[in-house]
Amino acid sequence: MINEIKQWPMTKKKAVLQTYDALHSMPELATQEYKTAAYVAEFLQSHGIEVVTGIANTGLVAYVRSDQPGPVLALRADMDALNHIVDDQLVTMHTCGHDAHTTMVLFAGLMAKELNLVKKGTLKLIFQPSEEQETTSGARAMARAGVLDEVDMCIGIHLRPIQEAKMNEAIAALKHGALTIINGEVIGQMSHSGRPHMGKNPIDAIASIVHAVNAIWVDPGVPASAKMIAVQSGDPMTTSIPEKGHVTVDLRADNNETMDELIRKVSHAIQAGAATIGCEGQVNVVPGLPAPVYDESMIQIAREAITEVLGSTGMLGIKRTTGADDFHEFTRWKPELKTTYIGLGCDLTPGLHHPDMSFNRDALLNGIRILSVMVHRILGV
Repeated sequence: MINEIKQWPMTKKKAVLQTYDALHSMPELATQEYKTAAYVAEFLQSHGIEVVTGIANTGLVAYVRSDQPGPVLALRADMDALNHIVDDQLVTMHTCGHDAHTTMVLFAGLMAKELNLVKKGTLKLIFQPSEEQETTSGARAMARAGVLDEVDMCIGIHLRPIQEAKMNEAIAALKHGALTIINGEVIGQMSHSGRPHMGKNPIDAIASIVHAVNAIWVDPGVPASAKMIAVQSGDPMTTSIPEKGHVTVDLRADNNETMDELIRKVSHAIQAGAATIGCEGQVNVVPGLPAPVYDESMIQIAREAITEVLGSTGMLGIKRTTGADDFHEFTRWKPELKTTYIGLGCDLTPGLHHPDMSFNRDALLNGIRILSVMVHRILGV
């Protein structure tokens, strides 16, 4: 069966590339994936695969079922695109590979049906909106809608930049970091700039906040950072001490415990830094994204599948990345869920979220093979 799985994508290569091209031609922003969802639903239904649409608005799921009891394994793909400024024009583009992820999951599901890979349990395909916007996280919304209720295991997959994985290489467990954004409002007291003693300058408070944030320490053995990414206060056209100021702090951490510590310390830094000038600091923690909590048995199955498809030299094992992904909302919502997340090498340059992003599209076949071998190992024996 492994040889059949490895050969099947070549017989469908033209259809795979046509599907990718179609999805690439209809980029849609987070929460607006109407054309993409309709295309995915029509593709699945045209191949006799059961589909449920309208989950968390534009999300959908599909099922390849067996007639024997067994676990429910999910494959997850994200669908949204990004905005870029190109030649002074705002353009919506697929520059994070979500069109590729959707293509791979579609054809892994089709292969599971055509080659009868699901001998026990159920294969569930999850097509998720809004991965790019953590405030409207599609993973969080779909989990809240009950998509994970019967799921025992879940696999994610994502194209990787060439610096992390090359063509014919893959990562068995891509370790993202946790991400949180904190917005702070500093409330001072307006006054004439010639009479500063009569006011409370939020800009001075912000200076204290910057120093306080930069002085935060966590365990240096855990990769983590907190850095200012936006500061705003005042109007250069006036001669007044402003009443308010705003700061935004970007927090990253390699695990969720360290992120919780950073959130506490940054929140305190904003409030205490403002207080040094007699201002009030108000804190708004934007819902962020957690770090992964993977299952060792799922990582091992991924290792074996990658080795089957790409050989031992192509299996990169566990690797860290500086990005974040809302896939990990699934395990925050359902801690007993067993997951791993494949990083697929494809000679992607110059990088993700770049308007000139390109990759070797033959890597799509490798991704379909890896996912399908994992399906076979979990549900087919």
